[in-house]
Amino acid sequence: MQTRPHCYIYFICLVSALGGFLFGYDWVVIGGAKPFYELYFHISGSSFEQGTAMSIALLGCMIGAMVCGKLADRLGRKRLLMYSSLVFLVSAFLTALSRHFGFFLFARAFCGIGIGLASGLSPMYIAEVSPPNIRGKLVSLNQLTIVLGILVAQIINWQTADPISPSATPADILASWNGQMAWRWMFGAATIPAGLFFVLLFFIPESPRWLLLKGQKEKAFSIFEKIGGTSYASQAVEATTIAPVKEVSSILSEKFRHNYKRILFLGIFIAVFQQWSGTNVIFNYAQEIFQAAGYSVGDILFNIVITGIANVVFTIIAVFIIDKVGRRFLMLFGAGSLCSIYLVLGICYYLHVSGLLMVILVVAAIACYAMTLGPCTWVLISELYPNKIRAHAVSICTLVLWIGSCSLTFSFPFLNRSLGSFGTFWIYSAICLVGFLFFFRHLPETKGKSLEEIEDVLCKS
Repeated sequence: MQTRPHCYIYFICLVSALGGFLFGYDWVVIGGAKPFYELYFHISGSSFEQGTAMSIALLGCMIGAMVCGKLADRLGRKRLLMYSSLVFLVSAFLTALSRHFGFFLFARAFCGIGIGLASGLSPMYIAEVSPPNIRGKLVSLNQLTIVLGILVAQIINWQTADPISPSATPADILASWNGQMAWRWMFGAATIPAGLFFVLLFFIPESPRWLLLKGQKEKAFSIFEKIGGTSYASQAVEATTIAPVKEVSSILSEKFRHNYKRILFLGIFIAVFQQWSGTNVIFNYAQEIFQAAGYSVGDILFNIVITGIANVVFTIIAVFIIDKVGRRFLMLFGAGSLCSIYLVLGICYYLHVSGLLMVILVVAAIACYAMTLGPCTWVLISELYPNKIRAHAVSICTLVLWIGSCSLTFSFPFLNRSLGSFGTFWIYSAICLVGFLFFFRHLPETKGKSLEEIEDVLCKS
């Protein structure tokens, strides 16, 4: 059931992927604002309050991920995307206008709910509207917009803040543009893409597969026809299993039947492994990693920019190759390559190697991740599950992904202090080896198959 790419399908997928852009932007922008809002709220001397400000959005992410499945089935994919865009819009205003620390925390937690919703909902919507032969490419657009959002946040942070004199005291910074207004504009800038996201969502259709689950065959056929023509629409509607919509409790119990239990565990493993493959610690703790490799502050900032560029470039490469080489190959290549890179990186730290080689190894790890595990995880999570349980299963996988992100982020300082940089990266190397062996044995290839064909292979075998 193949169809030729059409401008319409790219348009609706790019609109949906704006949720990924806001996800990336809001997740990273706080790093640039941190030195200034900490002085404004007088929390620079409290590790607890600093940590709370940085991590409170993660609580919102978990809440958003938990409710995403239930709401997506009840309200529809499009309507929930619209609500998530409003969450991004309102939270950006609230954060920028914060006068008290408690209000700031509330706004960041509220923003996290939008991130949690968008992180699962955007790739799910794209998978449900995409023709099989280009579904990997289209879902990967969501990962591309995430890394573009990260890059834009870094640029906004860099351009918004005024240069700081080396002799400036905390009181000087607090009284300056940076301490009073720059951090507000960093957060507030998200209102522009959030507003655009909300407006453009009026021009995309509801997911045709959700409409079929609701018994709206004619509307679903019309959308499929606009995406790929009459013949494609007829095949898509005929292939889609139309099952009566069940109560949430019934759906949840059905997920744990033997034939669904296996694919639910597969998705959970993929989600956790994407985080515990270790690459995200390079973004979260880049300063510490490059400092341990012997770089000065100025060189560290330059190296972080290099890693950001590599992240974008190799994600673009993934968009163009994922439907050609397949998800299974890329996941195996990513796990195997990262295992080797981390092994060598650990050896270099152990031998106190510094300089360009360390930068090359770190950039190679990020490039490998951006081309493989980064986009492939979201593609697989969005396409592994049958139509009737997809929203709930994606919600569960997204939730455990955020839990994996939290546990990775908080464990890195402990591992780094206890085992050193070399021991920490050797642990990540071992985790990647386990992932490679698991994928080699259990991960099927899904490229070129319709969602219904994937269901036949995974659930009825």
